[in-house]
Amino acid sequence: MSVDVLHLAINFIQSQENDQLKAHFRQELVPVSAEVAHLIEQLHLAYNGKPAKGYASFHEEQQSRLAEPLERWQQQELSYLQLAEHATQELVLQLVQHQIPESGYFVFCHYRYLASEYLLVTLLGSKDHFSVTADLQLSTDRHLDIARMQLAARLDLTEYKSNPEQQKYISFIRGRAGRKVADFFLDFLGCEEGIVAKDQSKMVLASVEEYLAASDYDASEKTDVRKQVYQYCEEQAKAGLDVHLEELSSTIDSNDARAFSHYCAEQNIAVPEQFPVDVKELKTLVKFAGAGGGVSISFEQKHLGERVKYDMDRDLLIIQGVPPNLKDQLQRFLKGFSSFDHKGG
Repeated sequence: MSVDVLHLAINFIQSQENDQLKAHFRQELVPVSAEVAHLIEQLHLAYNGKPAKGYASFHEEQQSRLAEPLERWQQQELSYLQLAEHATQELVLQLVQHQIPESGYFVFCHYRYLASEYLLVTLLGSKDHFSVTADLQLSTDRHLDIARMQLAARLDLTEYKSNPEQQKYISFIRGRAGRKVADFFLDFLGCEEGIVAKDQSKMVLASVEEYLAASDYDASEKTDVRKQVYQYCEEQAKAGLDVHLEELSSTIDSNDARAFSHYCAEQNIAVPEQFPVDVKELKTLVKFAGAGGGVSISFEQKHLGERVKYDMDRDLLIIQGVPPNLKDQLQRFLKGFSSFDHKGG
């Protein structure tokens, strides 16, 4: 993996008394080095690995928040440092308005990966790490908490220039449940949500299942196709790339690479030429998981109807050929209760 860091600005947002926030500005850009490149690589991978993302485009009525300063920077009317300072001030303003008292290091990075240029915007917290020196003294260091990155968005500058009508050149992490992080980042960036990856994923799931139902594949072949589709979509999502209909079609049927795309066209299934996906929504292609009434169960999708059967008339769930390790766990669990009951008697 090779990330080419073009500009990096880091400012600090400090939480003060009464939930007030204050921005501290670095007076120059961070010099690019091997360590900086490694940091941005880690942020790039961490961001790609976040499953719950939204996709958006700039809102016409909120151009002043980031779109106009961005345009001025691209026309060299603003320096990158000035652009980062403006974004930091806007971030503080929206944090206060949304009553989200977050503090941390505001990372504003312009970088190139493969054929695309990106602008990554994230507010990172920090945490203490402890170590013991050679003379057995305790040492404490403070590190950026990349693993818990939640407040982050990324602008695909290449797509913004070439395909703004797609309305998905901005992506953002939706964040933890119970917090209006999505609303906050939309306002901060001055944009509105466009394509919903979850909906696109449900469409893929439904269209693939319809295609398989209409095909003459046997059960084993259908299982293989579902697995291949899931792996392809997962790889694209991890790389931060869209799913392409042409590639998806060839993944489903390598002998007739356009069979699936032709089927969608014939059935008037509106699958776009390319779109982002939410891999979690596609999990049922390879695995079933459900819970209720104090019972939870999960198994590979290929077992449904064979080793795992549901008798709807009798309301029975039957598992045939219990795996040895699961059988051992059940037996140990039951023996443990039997032993306890015996001692208690």
